[in-house]
Amino acid sequence: MKREEQQETPLFTALKKYVQDRTISFHVPGHKGGRGIPEFREFVGDNILAIDVTAGILELDNVCNPLGVIKRAEELAADAFGADHAHFLVNGTTSGIQAMILSVAGPGDEIIIPRNAHRSVVGGLILSGARPVYIKPVIDDYLGIAMGITPESVRRALVEHPNAKAVFVINPTYYGVASNLREIVEIAHSFGKPVIVDEAHGAHFAFHPDLPLSAMEAGADMSAASVHKLVGSMTQSSILLVKSRLVDDKRVKAAMNLTQTTSPSYPLMASLDVARKQIALRGREMLDRTIKLCEEARREMNRIEGIYVVGREVEGTEGCFAYDPTKLAINVRELGLSGFEVEKILKYEYHIQVELSDLYNVLAVGAIGDSDESLAALVDAVRDIAQKYGRKNVIKIAASLPENQELVVSPRFAFYSDKKVVPLEESEGEISAEMLMAYPPGIPIICPGERITGEVIEYAKALKAEGCHLQGTEDPEAGFIKVLADRESVEIEYYRGAEQVG
Repeated sequence: MKREEQQETPLFTALKKYVQDRTISFHVPGHKGGRGIPEFREFVGDNILAIDVTAGILELDNVCNPLGVIKRAEELAADAFGADHAHFLVNGTTSGIQAMILSVAGPGDEIIIPRNAHRSVVGGLILSGARPVYIKPVIDDYLGIAMGITPESVRRALVEHPNAKAVFVINPTYYGVASNLREIVEIAHSFGKPVIVDEAHGAHFAFHPDLPLSAMEAGADMSAASVHKLVGSMTQSSILLVKSRLVDDKRVKAAMNLTQTTSPSYPLMASLDVARKQIALRGREMLDRTIKLCEEARREMNRIEGIYVVGREVEGTEGCFAYDPTKLAINVRELGLSGFEVEKILKYEYHIQVELSDLYNVLAVGAIGDSDESLAALVDAVRDIAQKYGRKNVIKIAASLPENQELVVSPRFAFYSDKKVVPLEESEGEISAEMLMAYPPGIPIICPGERITGEVIEYAKALKAEGCHLQGTEDPEAGFIKVLADRESVEIEYYRGAEQVG
């Protein structure tokens, strides 16, 4: 990385000059620097609205075909993150994940995917027409969460599905668990397959030696990283990184332009430019402080009776090659409280908002914007909750997660087919047109295109009885589920898909 060049912020600098030149605007957006929306401008300030301009202004470049300051900003980002190419995203990492899938797989192609992949992956499968080959991640029964996937499971999937076009990996999971990505990459590349990575929660990895390997460091071919989550840019701004002999960057860009807006947010892209400069030049220092704050908070909370905060002791266990210490996964099951209950108590009694909750845990995300005061407030609140609310009756789900279900039709076929709505309890044998997911452990019980079994229905009933939130169906209570209406067309698609895979 060329540190002297990382001082530049080409896009942000061009935007500031545009404002300083007092240019008279006869272009969109219609608020004209905020003058057309004074109440909003009064709250957010003049400058953010002054740089909210449109694509196509000569000196401000165009994200769909960058030739000027956006191109230079993306080159600097590629250098900082250790990639050959970088592409700014203003539709979040979701758009990057979908572009990666579209660039490696087409209708009928197989792609190897962890079962706990983000819902944006299903969107990518629907858009591309690809068929998933799911790998079940390791489950930690005590924590009640999905860990990573093993290199052995990837090798097995590639042997059984030699025509698969790519391997998809999460680095890390929402809870900070990283698989052995370097070994997975080596295995996939030995089969001639690219590795594409959801790095929504790992954008900071490349900038501190005490963090897991980033996708680019591990030799992966592409990754989509949420710069906004942990590196400081504005929400919805992310980056797509490419470094590969197996993937054509021009094809990646073409895939991006299928779904990417032609009216990108310049404040979001400018924040990417500045966040890149900051993490490139000061990332080691800033992350060193963040890690120390989080480790101290972890030690303090682990002294509280009934509380367990996951740490590096899980490294080397099955499904966890490395762990991100900036994640504070606070397990509360020994208190007899659910994570859902603790999240509400933290929010409404202590004015602390965590990232998420599940049956056993609440997840607090540490980042470069945290302080001694913010971490101390969290520790004090958890200590107080343990003393005031602990019931000492441990919550436990008795039911076991069903095995991967039979994929009858592709997610794309399921999405576009005629559907009917049936009670979940009466859906055995039907082909699901929706996803049904439970927390914990955050793995879909059923995905679009899969056959619903009695085991799936019983597991869903057991989770609901324990107060788990089932998600993914249009019915917010998950009492009903959409299924495919036309069995004859299902059979035709099933045999067509079998012929393509064969």
